[in-house]
Amino acid sequence: MLSSFWRWLVRLRGRPILVAGLIAAVALVPLALSTTAGAAATPTASFTKVNDWGAGWEGRYTITNSGTTSITSWRLEFDLPAGTTVGSYWDALLTSSGQHHTFTNRSWNGTVAPGASVTFGFVGNGTGAPVGCTLNGQPCGGGTTPTTPPPSTTAPPTTPPPTTPPPTAGTPVAANGQLRVCGRQLCNRNGKAVQLRGMSTHGIQWYANCATPASLDVLAREWNADVLRISMYVQEGGYETDPRRFTDMVHNYIELATARGMYAIVDWHMLSPGDPNHNLTRARTFFAEIAERHKNKVNVLYEIANEPNGVSWGTIKSYAEQVIPVIRSRDPEAVVLVGTPDWSSLGVSGSGGGVDTIAANPVTGGNLMYVFHFYAASHGDLYYNTFAQAADRLPLFVTEFGTQEYTGDGPNNFTMSQRYLDLMASKKISWTNWNFSDDFRSGAVFTTGTCGSGQFGGTSRLKPAGAWIRDRIRTPDDF
Repeated sequence: MLSSFWRWLVRLRGRPILVAGLIAAVALVPLALSTTAGAAATPTASFTKVNDWGAGWEGRYTITNSGTTSITSWRLEFDLPAGTTVGSYWDALLTSSGQHHTFTNRSWNGTVAPGASVTFGFVGNGTGAPVGCTLNGQPCGGGTTPTTPPPSTTAPPTTPPPTTPPPTAGTPVAANGQLRVCGRQLCNRNGKAVQLRGMSTHGIQWYANCATPASLDVLAREWNADVLRISMYVQEGGYETDPRRFTDMVHNYIELATARGMYAIVDWHMLSPGDPNHNLTRARTFFAEIAERHKNKVNVLYEIANEPNGVSWGTIKSYAEQVIPVIRSRDPEAVVLVGTPDWSSLGVSGSGGGVDTIAANPVTGGNLMYVFHFYAASHGDLYYNTFAQAADRLPLFVTEFGTQEYTGDGPNNFTMSQRYLDLMASKKISWTNWNFSDDFRSGAVFTTGTCGSGQFGGTSRLKPAGAWIRDRIRTPDDF
């Protein structure tokens, strides 16, 4: 929202000067206002091309409040030359008229405190770059509003432009393409068994500032991660509170992972209540939109129930067989990951049914894998042995594990963690570690305050678990 001063200024500039005798007096106003505006240090915005693949690019605007009072909303406008269009975008709302594009804040990032910054990004299809940028009606770099070329009269397209282009050579997705399940293995487009290694976000309702273009650059290019798990809680302040917002956030994270050549696991992070059927209607709605939007990508996997608990395998299977067709009708090739009883422990943590039960009554269909979670400081030989035996009977994907206790906190057990990792390497079982955030718990890879600083590179801001897992993700892949 504009300050009262700028609202006054806008109103003044919009009034016609009808009395000739006032011209000289009014002519003095801009000088006085210019001085005041300079003292107010209005917000500015800077543009960066994050990636460029020739036929398109990924762009990022950083809006910085260098003033002394908070701004509570922002509106950034620019023009693109003919032949260049906006594709997917994130952390903003977009309206377009021909070649003129207006981005406004979302509900959660409109307020920018003094000295703080927010970012939003988008994909440009074509070779042109933004021109004539204004922020809240003022030049993005400060000063007087520039004269911009008039927007094109060409009507906007009736269908969305293409989303993120295929990744460049050398990335995990470029090397492997569309994944499939062959026997008990995750295989690439050539039928070779592969192991993906990467990180899971924490709940994006709490830690969206930890999974940003900058942090994902580090994850993809410094950590050499193959996969990002996008953890969208259903309850606990998540999807059920604002389905539109959280669905859009997941769309954005898929695009960010795609632009960096990583695989993306869409995690329907149900936990309490433990019966996944409690959220069946929500799940069907959510996965229908996600699969429809991203059906032409080769890098999206669907985890349809994070940690079912307190219910039998039959109940989980019934849920899966009602959600999977929603995905398959739109994205028939994608790998689907199915949670297992008792917090995805393959039944070890309770009595919901174990490996024998699942193997005797599997979910119908192909390209399916079953989920196993463990926390090494809590889950010792019983869990390890169950997992090892299950790997010879079921296709498995470890979508969540930690080196500490099952709470994601407490002391690390790196020795037991390495046993699990060695087993997964020998059997080509893919994994994502919990979690890519600066939560206070020992399982969060970054020290508290890292995400607010925006400084993710190197090892100085990593907790012991973060440094340990980074080293293991960075080892060369055998693709």
